[in-house]
Amino acid sequence: MSKFFVYTEVQLSVPFDQAPWRRLNPILKSQKGLQNKTWLSGVQNDSVGGFYVFDSLENAQAFAYDYFPTEAKEIGAAFTTRIFDGNVTEEASRFLNSPHYK
Repeated sequence: MSKFFVYTEVQLSVPFDQAPWRRLNPILKSQKGLQNKTWLSGVQNDSVGGFYVFDSLENAQAFAYDYFPTEAKEIGAAFTTRIFDGNVTEEASRFLNSPHYK
């Protein structure tokens, strides 16, 4: 199965319990091809981000280029988004017991 990882971070500085994750989780769960997400909270800067796994490059791109920028705009925050190819890194990741390849 193909794996494409998306990393996102919004320039929002709030304690994580004040981040809009409760509102966003149902919306995120409905994104086409999303296999899972891990929320991230910046140490000492309270930035908010995430690490997503998608089943195809097309679905990862649709999320990163079409959906995510609209969400960041809605909360009034600048953002960073990157897409990574998890297929070319599988062997190296399995060697380190990555939970994404079990």
